[in-house]
Amino acid sequence: MEIHQSAVILLLVLCVSFSAHGQPPHILPRYQKFLNQHRDPDMSEQKCDSEMRKRDITGTGNGCKPVNTFIQANTNQIKAVCGGAGTPQGGNLFKSNQPFPVITCRLQSGERPPRCEYRKGKKSTRYVVLGCEKGWPVHYEEGIVDHSMHEL
Repeated sequence: MEIHQSAVILLLVLCVSFSAHGQPPHILPRYQKFLNQHRDPDMSEQKCDSEMRKRDITGTGNGCKPVNTFIQANTNQIKAVCGGAGTPQGGNLFKSNQPFPVITCRLQSGERPPRCEYRKGKKSTRYVVLGCEKGWPVHYEEGIVDHSMHEL
C-alpha cells in the first residue's frame, strides 16, 4: 500500500507543478529558447553584438545567425499573442493585434561563433507573427511593419 500512496503523492506533486506553471513540460525548452532569442524589454540598438554573444544565439548548423529580432515586451504581453491578443494566421502562427517595439540585429561579419559580429540594431514598431504551441510562443516567424506609426 505504501508504494501506491507514494505514487499518488508523486502524481499530486506533478499535477500541482504542472498547474502552477501551466505549461506542458515538453514545451518548456522551446519556450525558454524563444525567450532567450527574442525577448528583451531593455534591449537597445547598441547591444546587438554583446547580447547575441552573451545569449549564444546561433543560426542553422550553429553558424552565425544572419538576422535576429528582440521584442521589447514582458513575457505576459508576448504570450498573449498566442491567445486573445493575436489573430490566427494558419497552422500554428498568430499575428499580434497590437504592434510591439522591436530591435532587429543583423550580422555584419563572420560565419561561425565566436567570430560573429553584429552591427548596430534597428529599432522599429512591428506586428509580430509567432509560432505557438498549446498557447505558448516557441518561434518568431516575422515582424510586419506598422505603417500607422513612423519608424524610429
